[in-house]
Amino acid sequence: MPALWIAHVTVTDEEAYGKYAKLAGPAIAKHGGKFIARAARYVQLEGKDRPRNVVAKFDTVEAAVACYHSPEYQEALSHAKGASERELLVVETEE
Repeated sequence: MPALWIAHVTVTDEEAYGKYAKLAGPAIAKHGGKFIARAARYVQLEGKDRPRNVVAKFDTVEAAVACYHSPEYQEALSHAKGASERELLVVETEE
């Protein structure tokens, strides 16, 4: 079943995070992920407000997790660590 990769992010270092974003998009696409929301308008109703929210769709939970652990994404992630506060989860959809 399809899965959504959902990230909630507060960027603390724009330059370093820009390096992450430049590498993360191609890594996600290489693993079959397609962005369906990225830094778009949002309304925070509950919980911690994170001004950058990203949703990508993958074919399966396993594909999304494999992407996260891939060398390409881990290289991108090395630029986000220390440059952001973030939560990331993968959830299976009911489609």
